[in-house]
Amino acid sequence: MPSSLLGKAPLYMRGQWPKLVRYIENGNWPISNHLCENAIRPFVVGRQGWLFADSVAGAHASANLDSIVESCKANGIDPYRYLRWLFEMLPKATNVGEYAALLPWRLPGTPRAG
Repeated sequence: MPSSLLGKAPLYMRGQWPKLVRYIENGNWPISNHLCENAIRPFVVGRQGWLFADSVAGAHASANLDSIVESCKANGIDPYRYLRWLFEMLPKATNVGEYAALLPWRLPGTPRAG
């Protein structure tokens, strides 16, 4: 039995135990990574479509847009509302501080906007 896959499973688990219980080191760390997995699911599904992107720059632009949309969702911000505001304000930004002021959580009317 120890040489079977079922017999090897407890030994494998014992070797992985420190990684399995790592979340208890910090009470803010979630037990599950479902939120992260759900956030990247559209990216993973989109990967198939990127095989047919017209250019590398187009694939990068698509990935950047996905990142912005998922950042909005993670912060409880309507992506459409944010993108409308961003595209209106972006041409006015001229320095790092002004670009930082355009992050999703800086959208006027959001709890963290300041």
